Amino acid sequence: MSDETGTGTPSGNSATPGPRPEEIRFFGTTWVDHSGTYALRRAAVCVGALVAAAAGCFVLRFAYQGLAVANVGSFVNILVVGMFAICSALAFTRAWGGFSKRPDPEQQASLRGFMAIGFIGVLLAHALRCLTEAPGEGLYRQEYEEAREQYERRSARRAGNPAKKKQQGKKRPKG
Repeated sequence: MSDETGTGTPSGNSATPGPRPEEIRFFGTTWVDHSGTYALRRAAVCVGALVAAAAGCFVLRFAYQGLAVANVGSFVNILVVGMFAICSALAFTRAWGGFSKRPDPEQQASLRGFMAIGFIGVLLAHALRCLTEAPGEGLYRQEYEEAREQYERRSARRAGNPAKKKQQGKKRPKG
């Protein structure tokens, strides 16, 4: 959630002060009001993630065939298949969980290699999430609404000129 205040609605069309929503990759800020080509973008991201996952499986198939040609043995073949299967499953669950809560940056950095090995799981998580919403939309929406509420409360408390309120409270004695 951006702490900046400025002019612009989520779409950027009119002047409303307050917090600005964070942009989501491929969606910008259209996730706030589902404006423009939001639905088309969601479908494109879903299809793109599925195509990328299929291409990744195709590349892994060639790698597995390379191991078979090299005749490294069944133990190594099982280890490689197991490694990609387990890493993909765990990367799927980490990516899916990252859509509903902010991940720890240090932990995210330490798992970068693990997530790269399980890239198929990450792509599948993105494709499945796009069926219901933009990936991370629920988290960003919750943070944006909380920021808007806080902004509204702060601006309601600061309404008006406090000096005028003090003058109105003091009444001159008639006499």
